[in-house]
Amino acid sequence: MSLETQLMADMKQAMLAKDQKKLEALRAIKAQILLEKSKDGSSEITPAAEIAMLQRLVKQRKESASIYLQNGRAELAENETQQAAVIEAYLPQQLSDDELKDMLNAIIAEVGASSMKDMGKVMGMATKKAEGRADNSKISAMVRELLNK
Repeated sequence: MSLETQLMADMKQAMLAKDQKKLEALRAIKAQILLEKSKDGSSEITPAAEIAMLQRLVKQRKESASIYLQNGRAELAENETQQAAVIEAYLPQQLSDDELKDMLNAIIAEVGASSMKDMGKVMGMATKKAEGRADNSKISAMVRELLNK
């Protein structure tokens, strides 16, 4: 089932359940999908582009929540956090730290990386292999840690 089809079904359920918080997050996803479609003129979005879009939306919500908390606006931060949780449900299952470390060790061995000079090679392969199952900042931090040993 495509993301858009799943989204429409979930929007109907949220409307019937009168779940305004979830509905707001789902509408934000739907709006972003429409923007992505109209950006390049095609009527389809690739699964990789969908994942990147969802990750971007989650990141925006988390950053907003952080800013709201810094400014003493806990109620707005809570709303952003709830929206991020709803959007994250549409992302693929995230890799655990151990799984990510194993994957990165395999990539480092495959590339023959031995120092921080090889970080670009490792990051390029790691981001392709992870395909949205891990945040790039998390991958970067772990690659640094592994290469600095």
